[in-house]
Amino acid sequence: MTNATIPLFPLNTVLFPGGELPLRIFEPRYLSMVAHCVREETCFGIVLIESGREVGGEARTHAIGTLARIVDWCPLPGNMLGISVRGEQRFRILAQHVQRDYLQVAEVSVLSPEPQAVVPPEYEEVIAYLDRSSDEGEFGAKRSHDSARDASWVGFRLAEYLAFSPLQQQLMLELRDPIDRLERLMPILSALFRQKR
Repeated sequence: MTNATIPLFPLNTVLFPGGELPLRIFEPRYLSMVAHCVREETCFGIVLIESGREVGGEARTHAIGTLARIVDWCPLPGNMLGISVRGEQRFRILAQHVQRDYLQVAEVSVLSPEPQAVVPPEYEEVIAYLDRSSDEGEFGAKRSHDSARDASWVGFRLAEYLAFSPLQQQLMLELRDPIDRLERLMPILSALFRQKR
């Protein structure tokens, strides 16, 4: 694990490692943050809001979030900026403060990647489901042939796609065992399979 100081972007949604998220930026504090991240080629942190609002003021957040790297951006009407971000490693907030421009900044511990695990044979149906869903354009994150059998990648993609509340997604984000995550997702996925048959 390594420590870093990063700006935070509290949201009412969860970004998973390897996931992609489009954002519309319009508040001055976040426009400045994006300009800095693009110029310095650095990440910012996306964290789920526990209390407070996305726009204006200070939001209280959960302790675990995901580093977000800007992969594309474009100007939008109304002095807004559209950006696309990709999730990288997860982090834990150690301390945070609010700058004079109301941007939240945190000292974080960047978490080590999960232990590598291959999707167990009993979850073959999950891989087939992901293949079909990817062909139909339901999953935004592009996958390689190897990622289709990576238990972390599969679990994160399912957690962001299934009809979960943000709090349920946060629980999936915070789990450290990819097989445990799949086991918790399977009852929901099994019910979805039954509905589609």
